[in-house]
Amino acid sequence: MRTVEDSERRARLGRRHRLAAPAEDVVSATDSVVALHSSDPATVFISAWARVPGFEVSDLERALYDDRTLLRIYGMRRTLWIVAREIVSLVHNSSTRTIADRERRRAASLLERAEVTNDGAAWLETVMPTVHEEIRDAGQILTRDLTSRLDGLDGRIEIYSKAGKLQGTIGLASRAILQLSFESRVVRARPAGTWVSGQYRWADMAEWLGEPIEEMAVEAASAHLVRRWLRAFGPATETDLKWWMGWNLGQVRQALADVEAVEVTLKTGMGYVLADDVEPVADPDPWIALLPSLDPTPMGWKEREWYLGEHGDALFDRNGNAGPTIWANGKVVGGWAQRRDGSIVHEVFDDLGAESADAISQRAAELESWLAGTVVTPRFRSPHDKGLAG
Repeated sequence: MRTVEDSERRARLGRRHRLAAPAEDVVSATDSVVALHSSDPATVFISAWARVPGFEVSDLERALYDDRTLLRIYGMRRTLWIVAREIVSLVHNSSTRTIADRERRRAASLLERAEVTNDGAAWLETVMPTVHEEIRDAGQILTRDLTSRLDGLDGRIEIYSKAGKLQGTIGLASRAILQLSFESRVVRARPAGTWVSGQYRWADMAEWLGEPIEEMAVEAASAHLVRRWLRAFGPATETDLKWWMGWNLGQVRQALADVEAVEVTLKTGMGYVLADDVEPVADPDPWIALLPSLDPTPMGWKEREWYLGEHGDALFDRNGNAGPTIWANGKVVGGWAQRRDGSIVHEVFDDLGAESADAISQRAAELESWLAGTVVTPRFRSPHDKGLAG
């Protein structure tokens, strides 16, 4: 069994996540990390900026809304992702279908708890087709405009966590649309505002793609997705894969067996790589990166010490969401933040020498220039980000 040292894992990360070897375009940048986290609208744009030389906001908008080579879809861990069109079916069949079933039951329970109906499942069966038809007829429509066109959907229901804690409220129309989105029947189209806006228009998924999403067996879709994930994130442990996918351990182990993953020894225990990916990977040239909150690289593994060191408490929130990070040669060496005046400030935790410190300062200045006054506040803020931003 081959041993893969942490240094080689960091070399793989730099090369394969397009941080040491930049991507040609936003689609290849997205594909290099399987998917981009889209829970925070701004994240995907800064993640692309970090990987694609000369990146402009319009590059990603064109891929999302004109060419439709990328799209947003709920998937692994009930997270909203941006994925390449060619893997939409893998995400949908391996993950989204299970999430949709669970969320439908949850929605029915919330409707009954709010006394909207005595039969939440029947309410959804009646209302969702009507909402879906309105979206198809409109082509693209905002939730607020849809609500005004449908009678009886202007009420709100309370949302509770699994532990029973009240988290907020959501409109009836919004919850119906959200369920349609969980079921991949509608898709988020162009937002109403700028690229940092999270208020999207809605469109019919099949019409948006020009064809229905291909149906696949869960096992086949899971294996194909794991193969892609190991190519980008391997070597990785069962714990890493289970966390990233949000699957149960049985599904994880079945997929690893289906792709005939090979065991390797890691500092933290046993890991897996693809059978054709066992050979050592050479160190790339020195590199620096500033990555946004929820970037797929810091969020890619559950066991993070080999690249995060002791900085986890400062750079991740209590729910495991990564804040803005600074990277040097495959290791997290600091964090950055944006202040209300648009300026980028950063702090390096480790002594890297003058040359690396200058390179980080230069990259921070480039990000500030690229943002051009647009202020981005992470949706999930780490302690370090909040402290540095002031």
